[in-house]
Amino acid sequence: MQVICVVRSPYSEQHVPGAEIWLGTKTPGTEVPKRVSAIASALADWPMVEATSHSDEVLCAVHDFALVDHLRTIWSRWGDYGVERVVPYLFPTAGLLGDLPLREPFAPHAAAGRFCYDTMTLIGPGTWEAARGAIDVALTCVDLIGAKTSDAAAIYGLTRPPGHHVTRSAHGGSCYLNNAAVAAEALRRAGHPRVVIVDVDAHHGNGTQDIFYARADVLYASVHVDPGAGWFPHYAGFADEVGVGAGAGANLNLPLAPGTQDMLWLDAIRKIVQRVIDFGATALVLSLGVDAAADDPESPLEITLDGYHRAGELLAVLGVPTVALQEGGYHLPTLGALVRASLQGLTRR
Repeated sequence: MQVICVVRSPYSEQHVPGAEIWLGTKTPGTEVPKRVSAIASALADWPMVEATSHSDEVLCAVHDFALVDHLRTIWSRWGDYGVERVVPYLFPTAGLLGDLPLREPFAPHAAAGRFCYDTMTLIGPGTWEAARGAIDVALTCVDLIGAKTSDAAAIYGLTRPPGHHVTRSAHGGSCYLNNAAVAAEALRRAGHPRVVIVDVDAHHGNGTQDIFYARADVLYASVHVDPGAGWFPHYAGFADEVGVGAGAGANLNLPLAPGTQDMLWLDAIRKIVQRVIDFGATALVLSLGVDAAADDPESPLEITLDGYHRAGELLAVLGVPTVALQEGGYHLPTLGALVRASLQGLTRR
């Protein structure tokens, strides 16, 4: 499989969360701007392309306009509070609303919890620009792949912030807009009848699952740490979540126990590859999270550099045009090498 290039955005480092609010306490975050330079340095010998601007058409096909508009405007409406970041404090859960309708809150500090489902995913002055730039990265990747069906080419998008935890209507999990979902929708519109999203991030992509859960034309397949063992996103990512309606059977979750190493993880990848073959996908979006690595601070899985390389080789067997987009991966000393190993396996370099 041939690698065309690496696509990146000039805005990706403008998002500076500053911290997370974890269990009510301000703590240092791991989704930091230095992740970009760590990856770019490891891929410095590969051709680099700057993302081009795109309209919101595909973005608003996978996300509610209200979420997009909130993310675009909330920082400019936040200034009167004198607080350095947008932090939600009240969430309109079913327990709060009961049978009442969900109303659009007037106060910005109430709107923060309307559109964000956790307290970890803070918004600052450059968040929108970085998140929207990541969407342009994803769409530029699709532009370069186009509607190719015979030429097995792969393109990598250095997307930051990551995106797979963003549902149709809410953001969270250090994610703001769903880059992989936008890429999959764009590939469908480019002429691919069946698209697969393979998610190898350590955490289940609950947002991507939510967006395509009732669709038959996009298969979502994920290998991740078992949410039932106490890991994010806690409420989604279980094996019995297989899709609904037309999408029944088009969702595959393979949760793994904490401490899982290469052998069982790669067995899960093989199961995903077989499901993709059976599905008949003509294009692949790879949600490339490398936080399942043994040194990563955000997960209990223990995958090696060689494991990621071998996973790339297994996915290369599919032989379809591939857009690989960055999700997690937070151990800066090894981050770049893990991404490079994955892509080298995918392209058999």
